[in-house]
Amino acid sequence: MSQLSFVFLTLIVIAALFVPFLWHKAEEELEIFLFCLGLLAATASQVWSWSLIKHTLAHPIAISLAVLITGILFNYFKDKITYAVEYCSEKFGLKKTIFAIVVLLSFLSSIITAIIAALILCEVVASLRLNKKDSLKVIIMGCFGIGLGAVLTRIGEPLSVIVIDKLSGAPHYAGFFFLSKLLWPYIVPAILFFAYMACRIKGTQNKTKLHLEKETSKAILIRAGKIYLFIMALVLFGEGLSPLARATIQKLPPNLLYWANSLSAILDNATLAAAEIVPEMTRAQIEFLLLALIISGGFLIPGNIPNIICASKFKIKSSDWARNALPLGLGVMFIYFIILNIFA
Repeated sequence: MSQLSFVFLTLIVIAALFVPFLWHKAEEELEIFLFCLGLLAATASQVWSWSLIKHTLAHPIAISLAVLITGILFNYFKDKITYAVEYCSEKFGLKKTIFAIVVLLSFLSSIITAIIAALILCEVVASLRLNKKDSLKVIIMGCFGIGLGAVLTRIGEPLSVIVIDKLSGAPHYAGFFFLSKLLWPYIVPAILFFAYMACRIKGTQNKTKLHLEKETSKAILIRAGKIYLFIMALVLFGEGLSPLARATIQKLPPNLLYWANSLSAILDNATLAAAEIVPEMTRAQIEFLLLALIISGGFLIPGNIPNIICASKFKIKSSDWARNALPLGLGVMFIYFIILNIFA
């Protein structure tokens, strides 16, 4: 890689990290912004080929279809979900219901996608008639859990899509359940912990429940289209930045990788994964990197897609999210840092 390419790719990474954070329009249209950066990165790295073009067009199909189909099903069964939640709350108690729902949605998110799991979480919280403080806590803990569970399969969220894609060849030969096999000992206890924290609420309920607006067919199609464009952007972005990652990220020790990736709090973790993951990484490097991305993705609203969806539905302020998510999230991140240094 030439010095000019190195500088240009570095500037692209800086733009990806900070422009969406500083320019609201880029944050709103993140898919288009990253797609443009992906085109620039692929051009600078001279990786264009018919194989890359076909791969870029084909790779997003699975998760886009999953988002589309589960979105339609969710819209159809929305009222039945609300009824089931209210029934369970009355029969088993509010706190047990919340615990079970967070666990269930966290694991189901790897099949129904993190996006649909987040929408269901919003519907659940609205139907339980929780006060504002309790609603915020359940939403944040639920988003932590969904962010963790969604990586267990290739279609759960953009991060898992892009990571499995980049590690599908030698030496890892990542398949559909690659991340499940790699990370389940860390993810399962964390999901149970966040579900437990979600049900530690006062439990005072409002007289009336919040009614969330039903999605239109157009909105469901647009969301699937945005996911398709987003994954396309990540494939190009990741392929274009691979030479830079091999020259820099791959050589970093796992401990440094872990804390550096707390940047996922301000930028969607899939974007960072696309920029950093290369097949030459060791198992330990991958574990440190991914767990840091997944956990810190819950710290702030921009860190993960479920956060963005839930914050938008419930009009949650960034300061309120950070005040409730950061202290606990940092504690979990520190505990996992110690665990990884012992077992990874």
